[in-house]
Amino acid sequence: MANKRQSAKRSTQANARQERNNSVKSATKTAVKKAIEAVQTKDLNKAKEAYMMAVKALSKAASKGTIPKARASRKISRLTILAKKILPDALPIKTGTTSKAKAAAK
Repeated sequence: MANKRQSAKRSTQANARQERNNSVKSATKTAVKKAIEAVQTKDLNKAKEAYMMAVKALSKAASKGTIPKARASRKISRLTILAKKILPDALPIKTGTTSKAKAAAK
């Protein structure tokens, strides 16, 4: 039990943050799992929608500080590679072509 009013408030805030972060992390993991399953079933429309939801969940969690930005980026990258390998036409994003690579090619 907290001895001071300030430490009691900090404890309450920490518990609220922890609960919120756990909820966001859980939703993010679920979105990623659903995206992987959708890609593996090779259903084009379902895979597109699930992929976009997973990317949105990961980006939002990273921007809010729930997960590190590098982890979100890594997971998005791996999910994109998996989707492109199994369903090349599923995503509007082209992997392996950056603006620097395009400039160098010209």
